[in-house]
Parts: sequence; C-alpha cells; structure tokens
Amino acid sequence: MSTAIRRPGTVGAVAPSSASLAEVLASVVPSGSARAVVELGPGSGVVSDAIGRRLPADARHLAVEIDTDLAGHLRATRPRMEVVTGDAADLTKLLADSGLTEADAVVSGLPWTLFPDEQQRRILGQVADSLSAGGAFTTFGYLHARPMGSARRFRRLLHETFDEVIVSAAVWRNFPPAWVYICRRPR
Repeated sequence: MSTAIRRPGTVGAVAPSSASLAEVLASVVPSGSARAVVELGPGSGVVSDAIGRRLPADARHLAVEIDTDLAGHLRATRPRMEVVTGDAADLTKLLADSGLTEADAVVSGLPWTLFPDEQQRRILGQVADSLSAGGAFTTFGYLHARPMGSARRFRRLLHETFDEVIVSAAVWRNFPPAWVYICRRPR
C-alpha cells in the first residue's frame, strides 16, 4: 500500500517522482560550490539521488522528512545523506541543530496543495530565511492541480515570497505530469 494512501495528509504523491522531474528539481544545486543543500520531503529518495549526483563530495545534504518510516528507509539506503525527522515548518531550527546557518539550495517534494494557507506561509518563510545569498529554491506542482484553489494560492504565495519565480516546461515523463518552480531572491 502506498504511503500516500496510508498518510494522505502528509504524503501527496501517488508514485515516486520520475528521474526526469528529479533532474529538473536538482538543477539548482551548485555542482562545484555547494556547501549545504536541504531537501524537504525526500520521500523514497528519487530526488535525493539526483541531488547527490550534483553535490560536491565535501558538501552536506540534509533531508527533512516528517514520516518516521520514510526517514528510516532513507537512513538505511542513503548513508551519505543526513536525515532529520522533523517538520519543514521548523527548518531554521533544524538547520541550527545540525550546525548549519544556511543552505545553497532547498529542494522540496512537499505536497503544497494539501497544506492550509498558514502552513504554506510558515514553511516558505522558513525556506526564505534559510537560503544563502544567491541560493535557490525548487518545488513542483502537478499539471492537473493547476486550477485548484490551493494551487493558485500557492503560486501567489511564491510570488509574494520570492523576487524571481520561473516555471519550467512541463515534465511529461512523470506520473502525473508536473512542472517545477525555480525561485530566487527572497523578498
């Protein structure tokens, strides 16, 4: 049984992200200069692997996963990654507890449309506060969800939080098809 069915309030994906979607999400990881990258909601680890391929050997990859079963799976299968069981809404504290003050990139697999407005705002505020100068944030949305009120609200919130929000071309090689938001320069 999929985790989305067992825990529909915290896991929004019916299937793991595709390699194509993972590559677009991880594209903001500076492959030559990253010191620390944070991944929110790594789930089964497909995006984690794409991040790992870009990450310099001496950089840190901090993964924040709220689901204890998924966090345990990630610890067992991806020992290079530092997995923290926690809530993305507490990101600055989780970073500090890990000895970090900022991240060069934050890559998110969180199910934004499942979150109420206040939770979206709190998490995005934490992301903005955690990015280094020149850092970038990526997340994605499903094409079929575009007309949903929560998806429209989230897009507006991205534009309120970041000076630059770029939307990728559709990633058709994902189930369901998606696009990626690439965000820079928190306001």
